[in-house]
Amino acid sequence: MKTAIISFAISFVLTVILGKFLIPVLKSIKMGQKILDIGPRWHKSKEGTPTMGGIFFAGGVTAALVVFAVMAIRGGESISELVINFIFVLLCGLTGFIDDFAKFVHKQNKGLTAIQKLILQFASAAAYVFAVNAGKVSDTSVALPFTESRLELGIFYYVLLITGIVFTVNSVNLTDGIDGLAASVTTVACVFLGAVCFRTENMAALALAAAVCGGCLGFLVYNFYPAKVFMGDTGSLFLGGVVSCIAVWLDMPLILVFVGIIYYAEAISVVLQVASFKLFKKRIFKMSPIHHHFEMCGWNEIKIVGVFSFVTLVFSAIGSYGFLIA
Repeated sequence: MKTAIISFAISFVLTVILGKFLIPVLKSIKMGQKILDIGPRWHKSKEGTPTMGGIFFAGGVTAALVVFAVMAIRGGESISELVINFIFVLLCGLTGFIDDFAKFVHKQNKGLTAIQKLILQFASAAAYVFAVNAGKVSDTSVALPFTESRLELGIFYYVLLITGIVFTVNSVNLTDGIDGLAASVTTVACVFLGAVCFRTENMAALALAAAVCGGCLGFLVYNFYPAKVFMGDTGSLFLGGVVSCIAVWLDMPLILVFVGIIYYAEAISVVLQVASFKLFKKRIFKMSPIHHHFEMCGWNEIKIVGVFSFVTLVFSAIGSYGFLIA
């Protein structure tokens, strides 16, 4: 628990400090968000708000884990699993950074194409899954909640795991659409993932979860409504990598169904909206992702963040209980 507190504190403090000094820099180089016309019209007032703020908490989390790694090495502990998992997180963040930087260079809200982004994400996820399973007998079954049973998937385990990771990472990206939403929901998710790490005595994964909680809360100092900075794809893909790798690290990939309930609701709302319009020329929601639907229904951003975070809390508690009682 001591390492978790240290990781949280380092990440929180450094994220706040980086935000204090780097927001003016992002403004000076005109690293501002471009608001698409297809979004809510009142979001136009946010155009020009600095983006790529995900580098704040990515830096804070990295520093916290470096400190944890040094402490672990001095204590004679291996950090190989931490290195593998965090390299994957950094690769996710790097993909987002490349996308954000391309938008900055082109001076428009289009960076990498969808295909380019997916190629990078699938390559990163496949390399990660290979690295996690290298040198040991692979278990191709998944733990089921509320039971001691496991579902054997065989070769489909790898296909579903890689696809699930990429889907999760992009779902977090879709959640980052209003002030404070992605950071708030991810904070709640990581609190419960951290609790599972603690109960299963996975201290390295706990350090990562705690550091991300600290980083997200530090970022919310600047990102809560009205936001002074957005995390950009740099931040949202980084966070998507975090929740994905912790679930895999715990050997509980299905826990993402619970802690990621809002992420998936956001992504599925987009899929349903597009499919409905293409097939029937009708829209299911007033606007997608679903947080925009609630905006169009008259909910303000603070209410949406509060309700979505509470839903995450409830489902995360249920999921954590379901996997820990087995």
